[in-house]
Amino acid sequence: MVTDRYQHVVHHPSVADFRAWCEAEGLPIIAVDNVGDAVPVDRADLPERCVFLFGQEGPGLTDDALAAADSHIEITQYGSTRSLNASAAGAVVMYEWVRRHAAGA
Repeated sequence: MVTDRYQHVVHHPSVADFRAWCEAEGLPIIAVDNVGDAVPVDRADLPERCVFLFGQEGPGLTDDALAAADSHIEITQYGSTRSLNASAAGAVVMYEWVRRHAAGA
């Protein structure tokens, strides 16, 4: 599907290196995890230029990753299961971002 034409992967050896890169690029980090201060994605501020940071299903993001983030958002869930795999969470969050910023593009 030629995703390689518009997806760019940049590896950062540590959370601190990732944070420094984001700061240099002017990109706020938005952590996606169901932690105590997380704002539901449908009510959260989602800047047009930002980086979404997803954790592993189950354990979520590390304490270092959460601390590096500028804000925390969550996907509202109901019932006994309170986690989604990263691809499902990514689809939900990126859909909400596109709904706000790319609707007329």
